[in-house]
Amino acid sequence: MTITITAFDRSPDGGKGLARDTRVRWALEEAGLPYEIRLLSFQAMKEPAHLRLHPFGQIPTYEEGDLALFETGAIIFHIAEHHTGLLPSEANARARAITWMFAALNTVEPVILELATVRLLERDKPWSAERMPLVQERVRDRLHQLSNYLGDAEWLDGAFSAADLVMVSVLLRLRPSGMLDTFPSLAAYVARGEARPAYPRAFAAQWAVNAPKPD
Repeated sequence: MTITITAFDRSPDGGKGLARDTRVRWALEEAGLPYEIRLLSFQAMKEPAHLRLHPFGQIPTYEEGDLALFETGAIIFHIAEHHTGLLPSEANARARAITWMFAALNTVEPVILELATVRLLERDKPWSAERMPLVQERVRDRLHQLSNYLGDAEWLDGAFSAADLVMVSVLLRLRPSGMLDTFPSLAAYVARGEARPAYPRAFAAQWAVNAPKPD
């Protein structure tokens, strides 16, 4: 059965790999699975056909036969459950990897998204200058905690897993702010994720859609 995912026809980040379909592309590339892309405009994302797949009108979605999923965590977990290489086979290690997937999405990403909101969407508000240091401090607290846990380890828990794929994808959202550079162990961790052969393939696929077209 053909796997089809949805993505922006023009990503708000200009193809820098921060749109969430990149995470799913990466997981599919790690698993060695072919897939097709259905590109959507912002208008099409709010139309009934897409809302039947994603009730909140976002991307990506995942379709395989009669299965339709939304939310990147759920999609990546599904891919990892059904294809070797993204979750450990040992039960306890598998449970820990799943825990770290939840931690990346529920504990680390929200404060990073809050920072992006202040920087990009609220910068013209009169209270933005006062709010920014508070949000930055919350991000730094999370990064300190994650950096202390990671220490000198290569990955979060033994071998690379879907947990690292999701966590690296989340941390990449910090790159425009420069905050990641102040945590060398985390910057190196992200660089290791980007160096995996599957990541450049996923990035290139997204960039191909969004790269500036020659005149």
